Amino acid sequence: MSTTRDYYEILDLSKDATESEIKKAYRKLALKYHPDKNKDEDAADKFKEMSEAYAVLSDPEKREQYDRFGHAGIDGRYTQEDIFRNADFGGFEDLGDILGSIFGGFGGFGGFGGGQRRQGPSRGSDLRYDMTVTLEQAASGFDTTINVPRAENCESCSGTGAKPGTSPKRCSTCQGSGQVTQVRNTPFGRFMSTSTCSTCHGRGEFIEDPCPACKGTGKQKKVRKISVKVPKGADNGLRLKIRGEGEQGSPGAPSGDLYVVIHVEQNDQFQRVGDDIIYEQPISFTMAALGGGITVPTLHGKVKMTIKPGTQTHSILRLKGKGMPHLHGHSNGDQLVKLIVKTPTKLTGDQKELLRKFQETEAPVVKGSKGGKGIFDKVKDIID
Repeated sequence: MSTTRDYYEILDLSKDATESEIKKAYRKLALKYHPDKNKDEDAADKFKEMSEAYAVLSDPEKREQYDRFGHAGIDGRYTQEDIFRNADFGGFEDLGDILGSIFGGFGGFGGFGGGQRRQGPSRGSDLRYDMTVTLEQAASGFDTTINVPRAENCESCSGTGAKPGTSPKRCSTCQGSGQVTQVRNTPFGRFMSTSTCSTCHGRGEFIEDPCPACKGTGKQKKVRKISVKVPKGADNGLRLKIRGEGEQGSPGAPSGDLYVVIHVEQNDQFQRVGDDIIYEQPISFTMAALGGGITVPTLHGKVKMTIKPGTQTHSILRLKGKGMPHLHGHSNGDQLVKLIVKTPTKLTGDQKELLRKFQETEAPVVKGSKGGKGIFDKVKDIID
C-alpha cells in the first residue's frame, strides 16, 4: 500500500459515510489536488493517497475488510493492482493516465500496462482515537488510559497466515516475483506483457494451509489499554502522537502510530477564546450604582473582586493569569469578567417610593449626553 493513514481520515469522512458521500468527498479532493492544476510538491502524493482511499472505501467488499482489520485486511488480500482494478472512477477525466504515471502503471486498470512487484514487509497502519474532555480537564491536564481496538499479528501463526507448523510456500507460478510475463507472437511482431500472478495475487507466496485462528490473514482484532497524557491547555483538534501504538506491521516491519485527537466540551459557565476565558457575572443595579465586593468562579478556584461605584452593564474586568494555560508554556491567559446589570422586574411599594424620591434628586439627563439614561431611569421606566 502507498499509505498507512486511516482511509476515512484521508477523505475527511465518518465511518458510517454513504456511497454518495464517499464519491462526493473524493471528487472535491480530486479537483483540489489534480496534478495538472496543483503544482505543490506534495500534490501528487496526496492525490495518490486519496485515490487509494477512495478505491477501497467505494468497494463494499474491500471496505468490509478494511473496517474489520484495518490496512492489514487490505495488505493481506490485495495487491495495489487489485485495489484499483474494479474501482469506479466514472466522471473523473484522464484519471487512468494520471494514476498510471503516479503509481507506475497497473495492468488492466484504465488501459495502461505494467504491474506491481512484490513488496517487502509493510509497516502497520496509523490509528486515530477521538477523546472528549471537559474544559476543566483541559485546563489542569491529566493522565488517563484508553481502550484501543487494533489489528495485531496473530499469536497462533506469528503473523504469517499459515497454520502453525507450516509456512508460506514460494509461488511456483511466478517463482516468488509476484508477476507473470507472457510472450506472444503476432503478425506484427513479438509482444511481451507482464501481469500480476493470479495464483498468489502478487504476494510471491502461497499459503497452502491457512491458520485457523486468523483465517490466513495473519491478523487478529485486539483491544489494548494505552496510557495517554493530556497536557495543560489542550484545545480542540490537538493531536497527540503515541509512537508504535498503532496497528502492528507484518512480521519484520514496525508498528504504526496512534493519534489521539482532543475534543473539548462546551462549558455552561465559561467561554474559551484562545487562552482567555470569558465569564458573565450578573450584579444588582444597586451594586452597580454603589459598588461592592463579589466572588466569581474561575478555572483555578474562586476569586474576590471589587465593583466600582457607577459601573455600567457589559463592563469588563480582567483577572490576570486566571485563564487557560498556554500549551507547553509557563503562563496562563486571562479571565475576562463581563458584568451584566440586572434590573428588578418586581418591586415592593416601599422600594418604588424610595426610587421615586431618588429620582427627584437626580440631575436631568440631557439628550445625547454620554451614558444616556442611568440605571434608575431605566428602573423608573419599568415601574411606569
